[in-house]
Parts: sequence; C-alpha cells; structure tokens
Amino acid sequence: MSTPDTPSPAPDARGEQPTDRPTDLPLAVLDFVGIEHGESAHAAIEGAVEVAEAVEAAGYRRYWMSEHHNMDSLACSAPEILVAALGARTERIRIGAAGIMLPNHAPFKVAETFRTLLALYPGRIDLGLGRAPGTDPLTAHVLRRGTTVDVGADFPGQVAELLAFLGDGFPEGHPYRPLVAAPVVPERPEVFLLGSSPYGPRFAAVNGLRAVFAHHMSPEIATRVLREYRRDFEPAHDGDRPWSAISVLTFASDDAEAVLEFEAGWALTMQNLARGIREPLRPEQVREYAASDAFRRSRAAVALAEDRMVTGTADDVVARLRAIQADAEADEVVLVTPSIDRARRIASFEQVAAAWRARP
Repeated sequence: MSTPDTPSPAPDARGEQPTDRPTDLPLAVLDFVGIEHGESAHAAIEGAVEVAEAVEAAGYRRYWMSEHHNMDSLACSAPEILVAALGARTERIRIGAAGIMLPNHAPFKVAETFRTLLALYPGRIDLGLGRAPGTDPLTAHVLRRGTTVDVGADFPGQVAELLAFLGDGFPEGHPYRPLVAAPVVPERPEVFLLGSSPYGPRFAAVNGLRAVFAHHMSPEIATRVLREYRRDFEPAHDGDRPWSAISVLTFASDDAEAVLEFEAGWALTMQNLARGIREPLRPEQVREYAASDAFRRSRAAVALAEDRMVTGTADDVVARLRAIQADAEADEVVLVTPSIDRARRIASFEQVAAAWRARP
C-alpha cells in the first residue's frame, strides 16, 4: 500500500486534478460529534458539518469522526454514515472515520462501505482502524452478538482480511478469494492503524501501515512509541514508507476564562465517564467548576492542562504542537477539541490554522 506524505487532491467533477489545494496544512481534526446540552442529535450532526466546512476553509487536510456507542452526549455511533453526509457538504478536505472499531464489524462489510464512499467521493476517504470497542463491556457484548471475542488473537486476522478485500487479494485456494467487495473502485481508502498503547504503532510498523497515536489518551508514551514506529517500520509493498500522526487535546483562545472552561469541561467529562454518566454537560456546571477553588488550585487540574492538553493563545498552542510533532517525528497533528461551545471550537481551529501559517 502506497503511503505518500501528502494526500493526492480529489478529482473534480470531470475527473481532473485541481491545480490548487487549500487543505495544505499538516493538521487534522478528530470530532466526537458532541451533543450540546439541550440540542437534538440532528442539530449536533449539523454542527459537525459546520465544523468540517470551517476547518476545510482554514486549510486542514482531514476531518475525522470517532466511533462511540451507548452515549447520550455523542452522535457518532455510525461514523461511516456521517462521512457520507459530510462528503456532500465539503469539497476537498479528506474525510473519514478514526476509527472503525474493527472487532465490532465484519471486515467484508467495512470494505464494501468504504468502497462505496470512495465511489461517492474519490480521493477523499480515510479509514482508521481500532481494536478497542469504543464503549463499555456490555455494549461491546451486544455489538458482537453475544459472542466471546479474543481481540488480541482476532484483530491481526481481521485487518489482513480487510486489506485483502480492499485490494491486496487472497492467496490461491483461500475460501474468500472468489468474493468481491462491491462496488469495485480503482483506489483504496487511506488506511491508518489507531492506538493508545504501544500495540498500535508496533502493529502498524511490522505491517507497513500508517500509525495514529492518541496523545490525548496516553501522553506519557506518545512521542516515544511513534519514534519507535518510524525506526521499526517494515514496508509491506514497494513504495511504502512510514507515516504517522499524533492526536492532541487542543484549545486556543485569547480569553483565559474560555481556556479554563475548556479544561474544566474535559476534566468533568472524564469524571462523568468514570461514574458511568454519559449525558451532555450543562454549561453552568462547567462554568461553576472552572471558577471553583477545587479546580483552579488542584494539582490534578494543573497536571491535566500541562501534560495532556495544549491550551492557551494560538501562538503558544502552535509552538507546543510543533514541539510535540517534532519530538514524535509525526507527519501530521490531529486536534481533539471537545467542548460544550461549538463556536469556540471553530474559532480555536481557525486561530490554530492562522498561527500555524504565520510560523516559518
């Protein structure tokens, strides 16, 4: 599988390559498609489209959506459907799922789905693969039809099967060799292996795949494992070369109160998940917590902001993101900006893009 450093532009309606490409920054967005307090799922999805349109205009290369289940606060249980909707409302930015939690799905169906997306939007579709369930154990049990799944044992075979259906093909005599994942298209999605532990980058390296690591989940090991990925990369096909991205909790604003509220919102979200609470945060709840002595004085909050988040003014944020990118030897940075205020999120993405362009 070829993994160029810069994605090819999508053909226009006549099948010709455009001569200019505004999505030129080594930046992407991972969106959880959050449902803000009091809004409908429809409004949340329309909001995700608004975010995608804004980051495309700002020059981001990719816009991805996650797969999460059993969450009142998120509208991303079917990212492949959302990708189809986003493709109709954007023009050039690459769109995709980061990821498809492969143990929840049949590889053949995933191949059919993403080939259909490529037929709709040639040159623009990304497919990130994860091995986590994207949910709690009971929901994972339901998604997998009650079967016992040994993810560690099954995942490598699932990935190999999916890649075969996407174009690698099966060896002579394999029972799946006669099958065709329709529709047949002349390309494959850009495939990425996602991870928040050393397993993901290591698996990507030995299989010649692109790697994306969740710094926002495991910041303490993120840069090291991505450097090791590049060092240990083994091409699966002629022309393969290492490519990696790192996803970072990011928020840029000149408003110090907005920064504190972003940090407080994430802290409350993590607390709620630990307690089994999956409903949207109330804005007043976030504001009260951000203003509390418990948050402002707690060492945990300071550690959260300094180690797991990149927040502050756009110039400061970009300086830190570039330092993380250089340390990780990553090709792209994926911004993760969950917030209860979509307008603030969009402003943050736009400010980061402008500051990134301004730095030599």
